[in-house]
Amino acid sequence: MCKKLPRSMGIADLGCSSGPNTLTVISGIVDILRSTCQNLGRVLPEELNVHLNDLPGNDFNSVFGYLPGFGDSLKEKNGNCSIAHCFVSAVPGSFYGRLFPRDSLHFVHSSSSLHWLSQVPEGLESKVSTSLNKGKLYISKTSHPCVLEAYSMQFQKDFWMFLKSRSEEIVAEGCMVLSFIGRRCTDPTTEESCYQWELLAQALHSMVPEGLVEEEKIDSFNAPYYAPCPEELESLIQKEGSFIIKHLENIEIDWDEGICDKRFIGNDKRWNNFDPKLRGEGVSKTIRAVTESMLELHFGADIMDELFQRYSYIVGDHLSHTRAMYINLVISLIKR
Repeated sequence: MCKKLPRSMGIADLGCSSGPNTLTVISGIVDILRSTCQNLGRVLPEELNVHLNDLPGNDFNSVFGYLPGFGDSLKEKNGNCSIAHCFVSAVPGSFYGRLFPRDSLHFVHSSSSLHWLSQVPEGLESKVSTSLNKGKLYISKTSHPCVLEAYSMQFQKDFWMFLKSRSEEIVAEGCMVLSFIGRRCTDPTTEESCYQWELLAQALHSMVPEGLVEEEKIDSFNAPYYAPCPEELESLIQKEGSFIIKHLENIEIDWDEGICDKRFIGNDKRWNNFDPKLRGEGVSKTIRAVTESMLELHFGADIMDELFQRYSYIVGDHLSHTRAMYINLVISLIKR
């Protein structure tokens, strides 16, 4: 937190999406701000300027529909320590570029967004006649080294632009907290960073013999996604030079976290005989929610139900004998 809080504080949530959880994030940020000020004996800002950012296609109108209830909840929770004014605005556009005026932000948050690239890596676009990543949707153990390099270079380009843009917009000593899917080791083909795409490719390939999907369609699809390792982040942040890393950690999240009941026995996480089919269906619904729009554009909307039904069976079988995890990287940065 800045040593001296301004009377008017700028906050941005990048990749905010839509729905009630969007404002839940902002409410949590305000709660932390209030409790931190109380603990440090500081005066709350008189007003907050909250900027909600996502791509232009995001349903910002649905978010605005929740604002009256959000304002009432804020006043009720904060009581006498209430912030006088909280202004909320939508800022459509890509966060891989400038979005806000210079030195206008004091705190930036982004969750579950920065693993999405600005585009398919150069050289892997569907218009290229010869597929360099044949049969795959993303990086895999059998991907050619040039595919790995293309993905790595695209992430470096995007994350550099993200840091450069935020360095212009965030005030000195301002904070940025980012969380997104990554990996723990330097090998980009590790299962924890790419195996969900491998299983999705299996589901698509199972539809080829039945004429539901053309093999060429699979060959020409490459997900605009990249799960970086901590070393990549540290290197890029140091090279760009505008931020200091305050904290960096990785958190294990089971694919079916929150889907089934679990218990801890010693150091092992075991499942209470939960039906693998139901676990697969739960994971499939989660993956469908975040990938369906891009898959529809490439493969067509008419196969989506069948695709994700098959995917749920494949995932359920995988989870019946394997504990599969995402790695969530959480990083806190301070502007120099």
